[in-house]
Amino acid sequence: MSVQSAGRWGLVAQFPAPLIARFARNKLAVGGLLVVALFLLFCFVGPTLYSTDQIHTDLTQVNLRPSGAHWLGTDAVGHDELGRLMYGGKVSLLVGLAAGVLATVIGTLWGSVAGYAGGWVDAVMMRVVDAGIAIPALFILLVVSAITTPGVPGLILILGLVSWLVPSRLVRAETLTLKSRDYVLTLRAIGGSHSRAITRHILPNSVSTIVVAATFQVADAILLVAYVSYLGLGVQPPSTDWGGMLSAGLTAAYSGRWWLIVPPGLAIILVVCAFNAVGDGLRDAFDVRGRG
Repeated sequence: MSVQSAGRWGLVAQFPAPLIARFARNKLAVGGLLVVALFLLFCFVGPTLYSTDQIHTDLTQVNLRPSGAHWLGTDAVGHDELGRLMYGGKVSLLVGLAAGVLATVIGTLWGSVAGYAGGWVDAVMMRVVDAGIAIPALFILLVVSAITTPGVPGLILILGLVSWLVPSRLVRAETLTLKSRDYVLTLRAIGGSHSRAITRHILPNSVSTIVVAATFQVADAILLVAYVSYLGLGVQPPSTDWGGMLSAGLTAAYSGRWWLIVPPGLAIILVVCAFNAVGDGLRDAFDVRGRG
């Protein structure tokens, strides 16, 4: 195998079996992955098995306690709460996953270019990142949400555009290390382009950083969606997400209608903790220093 091929696939080719084995030894991470998988099935497959009307109101069925007819009761406008938990979870997970991936893609491209270019290009690009990090993402979301009413695509775009800063710094740091490796220097010496060095060598060998960053970005995006929706600035009715369900059920909780606030609250906690556990497990599995 040539030096360039070794550089391109050095980390990637070694991963699949050993990576899975190391990840499987982390019971918390495996449990987190199982929780994520169960929630994906619950939110995306569940509605086909437990069909409910989440569009129209039914004022004859308001605030019913959990029963055989409505396993988690109903809300203030007669929506079945279990069906709404699935419906809202689909929005939360879809926005979280898509926004996390978008943020990671933007951050990866920005950080790899900044780290590889170096010099004044790196300095200018990273000052932009520093300025963005200084402004809380939640503040930007609240301002944008107050100006316009975002739907699901709008939330994905907004979250992606405010969440790419941290991944860009991580990828930049990785790129600064990789660009001085022999296989990258050899490519440049034989006339290889900068874009080829980045796409064929830098990014494939940064896969561990990128994957772990994406996992944490998804968890952060789900939390941000919940924050904004809890304040009434997320997706608008009849659409909802778990944060919107929390907001709608808060006052009802004081009246003893716990089923309106406990299920969405637990769902947010479990999913966010599960994605963080998966991220921790992937980080440990990708860590070559952990190999025995």
